[in-house]
Amino acid sequence: MSTASVGKPVGHEGARIDISERAAFSVSGWAALLVCIALLGWSVWGFVTFGNDAEKGKFDVVLLVLSIIAIIVFTLGSTAVRIVSPGDTKVLQFFGQYVGTVRKTGLRMTIPFVVPKKVSIKVRNFETNELKVNDANGNPVNIASIVVWQVADTAKAVFAVEQFEDFVAMQAESALRHVASTHPYDTTENGEESLRGSTDLVAEELAQEVAARIAIAGLEVVEVRISSLAYAPEIAHAMLQRQQAAAVIAAREQIVEGAVSMVEAALRRLEADDVVELDEERKAAMVSNLLVVLCGSSQATPVVNTGTLYN
Repeated sequence: MSTASVGKPVGHEGARIDISERAAFSVSGWAALLVCIALLGWSVWGFVTFGNDAEKGKFDVVLLVLSIIAIIVFTLGSTAVRIVSPGDTKVLQFFGQYVGTVRKTGLRMTIPFVVPKKVSIKVRNFETNELKVNDANGNPVNIASIVVWQVADTAKAVFAVEQFEDFVAMQAESALRHVASTHPYDTTENGEESLRGSTDLVAEELAQEVAARIAIAGLEVVEVRISSLAYAPEIAHAMLQRQQAAAVIAAREQIVEGAVSMVEAALRRLEADDVVELDEERKAAMVSNLLVVLCGSSQATPVVNTGTLYN
């Protein structure tokens, strides 16, 4: 897994919102829920009792005031109770001011009259659009990647950028274009990084590039992988022919190397066992015949020589 640490993003310092996530005040909401239910029952009972007394000509002002206070406290308490599901958080604002984030799950009681915004901290993934990019050699290639990410700082994700889901998608495509343009699609030189031959290194570099771009939004990259990679259709046939030619040349080099080793071994064995005594001309003829047989692309036809090499 290619995991990248969040680096320092690039941008205008004055345009950033200097805000970071902090824990908001929250306690278990079950006690508050029971109190709210009790206050609601008390206020209903109080209003009903006051109405009955009013019909009889009796007015209990204290009961009326307590009922009104109970309904006000119930209203305040009901606005402070929030449900936080696993994998979600609540980003709280109090009259436009950020007061904190609730990460503890379950029924929680916070500050009354806050406006909550649900922000998921679950791991997400998406696949970028297939992009046409010129590689380091100028060849057009089609490339796409899968980005696995999650929200690390809920305050930055909500307040630093407009829509952090769209933000990470655009930045991922921008980073993919940049990384793809700095590497060749393929290379025949040993040790040189390429998009096709060094997928793990390219994925790690891409993960670091994406992480540095989305850090301003409080997001972090878990993993990035190349999901699609191919030459553009207009040059795919020509590049296929070049790859085939390179494969044929590499195969021929290996065949020739093996044939020369076999000829050397044959000559040493003949001389060591005194099977036949060969002068330089006969050695040259034997080497020529063996190389033709071993390196030829078609099956050799044996010819029995009944004459002599000398006139």
